[in-house]
Amino acid sequence: MNTSRWIDHFQQNRLHRPEPDWAAPITLDLHTITCVLPSLEGFQLGDGGGPASLIAADAERFRGKSKEIRMIVDSWFAEEKEHSRLLSCAVGRFGGRLIKSHWSFSAFCACRRIFGVRFELQVLLLTELVSTAYYRVLRRHIEDQPVRDMCTLILRDEAGHVAFHRARLAASGDKGIIASIVWACQFFACGYGAATMLWVNHRRCLTAIGGSRAEYYREVGLEISRFVRRLFSPAQASTPSIPICRTEREESLIAG
Repeated sequence: MNTSRWIDHFQQNRLHRPEPDWAAPITLDLHTITCVLPSLEGFQLGDGGGPASLIAADAERFRGKSKEIRMIVDSWFAEEKEHSRLLSCAVGRFGGRLIKSHWSFSAFCACRRIFGVRFELQVLLLTELVSTAYYRVLRRHIEDQPVRDMCTLILRDEAGHVAFHRARLAASGDKGIIASIVWACQFFACGYGAATMLWVNHRRCLTAIGGSRAEYYREVGLEISRFVRRLFSPAQASTPSIPICRTEREESLIAG
């Protein structure tokens, strides 16, 4: 893997990050805020608000491969901490509170610790993919410009994180056709499992602003299938970024 390319990517991504106007007038009605706020609070804890690092018992197997890999991992999690900061601003904007723990997040962290760094890296990758679907639906529907601007910043980062994982997996070597098919099948299965957990916890938020289950799962399917397709395409596997902008027609087709 071209580590210097990824170090440069993370350094460049720190630039030109306009802060959302958190003091802008709030136009959401009370019912919508009541539905959206718990979701933002949960994401603030899970998206960098907890242990912003690899926490598997054998995490050093990956993080300690080289000083460059350590720098990349540190930069990746620094962006996750930035997401937590942005989300805390959104929570504060609507008069919410920063939660310190949640059973689902505690279980998530326990699994990351117990099952090893390879499992942890896949779980974190799948979290990035299904969170991307969540932020896309949130940005598309919520009638609050600062939250939309926050989603744009987070989606920009998530695109780089997903592309980094793709490059990391591509660099691990050719598994052969059968092994690749088996891996892709388990990846899709685990991905939809992660997506369902997110939907169960955050559907009230997305439906309150006009999103739907079908729309969310279309986004999930697009993200996972695009990741797998690009992973097994040598010309695209190490691309450092993924475009996050879509045309109005593409947005309307996905929204149904």
